[in-house]
Amino acid sequence: MKKWGMLLLAMLMLVLAACTANEEAGNESEGDSGGEKVLRMNNGTEPTSLDPSIGFDAPSWNILNNLMEGLTRLGEDHQPKEAIAESWDISEDGLTYTFHIREDANWSNGDPVTAEDFVYGWTYMLDPDTASSAAFLGYFIEGAEDFNSGSGDAESLGLNAVDEKTFEVTLNAPTGSFLNIISNPSFFPVNAKVAEENPSWFAEADSFVSNGPFMLESWKHDSELVMAKNEEYWDKDTVKLDKVHWAMVSNISTEYQMFESGDMDISEIPAESAEELIDGDNVNIDDQAGLAFYRFNVNEEPFQNQKIRKAIAMSVNQQEIVEFVTKMEEKPAYGFVAPGFEDAEGNDFRETNGDLIEYNPEEAKKLLEEGMEEEGYDELPEITLSYSNTESNRVRAESIQQMINQSLDIDIKLSSVEATVFLDEQRGLKHQFSTSSFLHDYADPINALESFTTDSTMNRTGWSNAEYDQLIAQAKEEADEKARFDLLYEAEKILMDEMPIFPLYFYNQVYLYADDVQNIVRHPVGYVELKWADKTE
Repeated sequence: MKKWGMLLLAMLMLVLAACTANEEAGNESEGDSGGEKVLRMNNGTEPTSLDPSIGFDAPSWNILNNLMEGLTRLGEDHQPKEAIAESWDISEDGLTYTFHIREDANWSNGDPVTAEDFVYGWTYMLDPDTASSAAFLGYFIEGAEDFNSGSGDAESLGLNAVDEKTFEVTLNAPTGSFLNIISNPSFFPVNAKVAEENPSWFAEADSFVSNGPFMLESWKHDSELVMAKNEEYWDKDTVKLDKVHWAMVSNISTEYQMFESGDMDISEIPAESAEELIDGDNVNIDDQAGLAFYRFNVNEEPFQNQKIRKAIAMSVNQQEIVEFVTKMEEKPAYGFVAPGFEDAEGNDFRETNGDLIEYNPEEAKKLLEEGMEEEGYDELPEITLSYSNTESNRVRAESIQQMINQSLDIDIKLSSVEATVFLDEQRGLKHQFSTSSFLHDYADPINALESFTTDSTMNRTGWSNAEYDQLIAQAKEEADEKARFDLLYEAEKILMDEMPIFPLYFYNQVYLYADDVQNIVRHPVGYVELKWADKTE
């Protein structure tokens, strides 16, 4: 009897297990949980921070841009639209913006979004004690640079809560890109009441308050994060998804395997599979405002010489890099400003300013000889190319090394540096020649070009040019858009003529989407928008 009893018990357990498996399979076949529309994405890594002033990078922006919303939001056409502000007035001199906040704009806990929340959030970003990497973006605000540098005070900032739903901002000078800049997550409001009660409000799901399309439902640090539709959002009827599940898988090959098995709705393409997958029907390719490039340290030999810098740059074939090395249909870069920015007359900046560098090994040899003669070199000092130790950086550096050797017979040494220290060393001008990248914080060419003014923390080359600095300063104060773009065109020509950097290729965003995924918007400045996203049956 004991034997038969055990057999019957085992059979019963198998039946129960089969029923459970069938129920779960039924749910999974719809791609959702309990009939909900759930989008499964990968963030790659843990967000640096969900404090809008601190999370100044793509892993943080992916999440923040869908949990939160500023006065403006980039629309499906990538232009700034009314968001928490339903309208605004601009003074005749272009210095004062008065924003009218929606009456139905609420936080996820039911609190109204107020003008004071914007004063609080923007002041916190600019406070030197916050040490926000994004603070420089706010320097167009009256008193902001002085406050952030420690020589001014918060009371002098051009930020004013006129009443609960009216927010007034005063600028130092007319700023044509202002409405675009403030769509950046760094300019999101902060619920002042919540933040004062709990300064770490942003650190956990149960204390996080949002005012955007989604709210933070759960967060297992370094593992997964789940967003749910925010029923307090003023435009909730536009939001189609019930939930978004973010994994944190750093390996792209693993991400792709999860996509193939149906455990992920979106995936990047592993580099080793690029040729096989890039032309598939489910591949989506979007522009991205940014580029891969290399920096010369002009304080170190031999790169104090402009002709030697240009010789190195002209010995690299950008077209071959994108065709045979990266293989993701990027566009070779022959200038620093990415395509996609229109001037006052509707012309694309990149097309208008043309190709400012070209692959020309014969001219490169000539320039190298002239530069060496100018410096009195019989042979070049040793050159070391440093890169942050990722696989893509290594492959790219090896290709550059080979091209320079073939064109100029120069032996370049390579140095792999831990990612955690590479940036600090580059800022400290510790690298002679180094790999780099730039992604726009907002959609305007000046965001790229201001990086190379003498006092910019983004410069990292030691290069300084008074005329260039003056052109950028004038562009920041120029109210006439045509005149402003003319200044920026001239500035880029100086940058590319003196060549403290040389461009390689413009980034794009390449993703595989499951068949039922629709209407994800990826802005060129790098924000992913899920407000309009959907999953069809």
